[in-house]
Amino acid sequence: MRRARQDMIAETRGKLIAAARQAFGSVGYAQASMDDFTSAVGLTRGALYHHFGDKKGLLQAVVDQIDAEMSVRLKAIAARAPNRWQAVVDEWIAYIEMALEPEIQRILFRDAPAVLGDQSQCPSAQSCIEALTASLAALKEDGVLIDADPEAMARLINGASSHAAIWIASSPDPEAASKKAVAGFRRMLEGLLRRPDPA
Repeated sequence: MRRARQDMIAETRGKLIAAARQAFGSVGYAQASMDDFTSAVGLTRGALYHHFGDKKGLLQAVVDQIDAEMSVRLKAIAARAPNRWQAVVDEWIAYIEMALEPEIQRILFRDAPAVLGDQSQCPSAQSCIEALTASLAALKEDGVLIDADPEAMARLINGASSHAAIWIASSPDPEAASKKAVAGFRRMLEGLLRRPDPA
């Protein structure tokens, strides 16, 4: 009985998140009507309030879902890299380039900052920073990177990539902004590499 109830709750939450994600991704948070997307899946506004508190709470759930999917994709990109440094470069550049994808662009990099505020302190962002700090610490230990604090480097890389993604998402020409952002970000990362001592 308990399992059936849990399944029903999960199903209702899943339906609301899917309907909201479609609406937020197509017309944006401000224009998405709660009545429209709840009735589209045969639920009431009351169900939305019960499970998410309000429309803002539902947006957070959608953001969390997209963020988790992005994380899986980024880890797969990093896993294909030939070495640890290239994994860092590939993963973070891929994150910036995801700001070109319409759903991610609108929901994560336009609506979420405007509605939910700074997401840099959320658990998923902290987890990314911790993983990057560990990678940078290992690269520094191996003599690949300059002598700089790994956590400081990780936080600055995270901040720069987030700012670049928001710049792309809000630009009148996202493709052009992305090219500039990726080129600049790549140069910034290269600045962390240790240069061979001159003979």
